[in-house]
Amino acid sequence: MPAFVAASLSGSDGVASLASAVLENITVDFPIYGTGRSLRKTLLARLHKGRAADASGQQRVVVRALENVSLELKDGDRVALIGHNGAGKSTLLKVLAGVYAPTHGSIRIDGRISPLFAAPPGLDLDDTGYENIKTCGMFLGMSPSQIEARTADIAEFSELGDYLHLPVRTYSAGMLTCLGFAIATSIDPGILLLDEGLGAGDARFAERAEKRLRSLLARSSILVLASHSDKKIKAMCNFGLLLEKGRLVAMGALDETIDLYHRRNAERAGVGGAVAR
Repeated sequence: MPAFVAASLSGSDGVASLASAVLENITVDFPIYGTGRSLRKTLLARLHKGRAADASGQQRVVVRALENVSLELKDGDRVALIGHNGAGKSTLLKVLAGVYAPTHGSIRIDGRISPLFAAPPGLDLDDTGYENIKTCGMFLGMSPSQIEARTADIAEFSELGDYLHLPVRTYSAGMLTCLGFAIATSIDPGILLLDEGLGAGDARFAERAEKRLRSLLARSSILVLASHSDKKIKAMCNFGLLLEKGRLVAMGALDETIDLYHRRNAERAGVGGAVAR
């Protein structure tokens, strides 16, 4: 069955209201087309236990990034996505942001979403900075009048000056991060999505960004943070979700979820050490 996605945004004044998110049996598959009979590709197919044929009958590998993930988020939740690299944390964030549509399952989002990712959703590298402010703003659910009202603040905070008249493909990684951060933090979100991989430009911009982020957190109804830092998680979150190989294996009290993550890592390391010996 195709996924059903429904979203309602905050009022026209842009003020964040109580938000919620309900995910039911979310599965996300990424097909890899054109695989041949090489040993590497055969092992990849076996590893991910997925192989299917496209319309032409050509074999393709399907990598399952999330499998049957169900959860409900409500006002006041500050959720930490915990897990090793490749566990599905960033994929889950992008499903919540609407970047990835689930292959199976359903999702309902109530409230405006602000995704703080390394590259802002909706970004077009061939468009200018100002054009991307409009495009990304629309992706975030802002009306043309809201975008126009916030453009000066976004431009000022990004400190990109005349570069905003140039295509963003000419920007450095730091400049692109500054633009994306300025856009994403210009709204009052119901749901704030934060990826640990987000940079913050140079030291001066990082200091300003931290202050702006604290203000944004205070105005957000829900926070979902993907991070490997226990310190950051404990400072910002009150609830934990543990992901392993795309599956949600535990959810609950933050300290308990973090402890479970470290215990499972230690157990795997112990098994690996025993095999090595």
